[in-house]
Amino acid sequence: MVTYYDDRSVQVTSTAIRVDGRTFPLAEISMVWHRRGSRSWRVLAGRGAIGAAMAGPLVAAVLGVGLAIWLDRSATVTTAIVGASVLVGLAVGPVADFLFERLDRSYARGSRQLEIWARWRGRPVQLLRTGDALRFGQIYRAVQRAVEQAHPARPRG
Repeated sequence: MVTYYDDRSVQVTSTAIRVDGRTFPLAEISMVWHRRGSRSWRVLAGRGAIGAAMAGPLVAAVLGVGLAIWLDRSATVTTAIVGASVLVGLAVGPVADFLFERLDRSYARGSRQLEIWARWRGRPVQLLRTGDALRFGQIYRAVQRAVEQAHPARPRG
């Protein structure tokens, strides 16, 4: 038996697909397909919040420099305002790596619910529904490989 994918809730082998305790023998599966759900506005809003968090200190620094120039105070006050603004702008540095990592993970997970369906014993059955695009891709490719091996294409003649 060959294992194509295995995690805590999904196992794809050369004989069956097991999802959350349900088993679907490959011999009883005739077709596999996937569907994409609608976008999750919550995920998109989270990405926007991460972008705002990265841009916030930089915008504050630019506004501070503009304010220092607009106030037209003494050189000491202007220098203090510009210095404080630059320090606020530099605050984004240490936080940027963390935020970029969160943003990257957000895109890896995706913003849609993804479903894997199969024709099992002649009727459509939803095998899996997940919002994790990376995991979905790994499982879907494993299911495709398993089904291809279980039902090899016959040459036309």
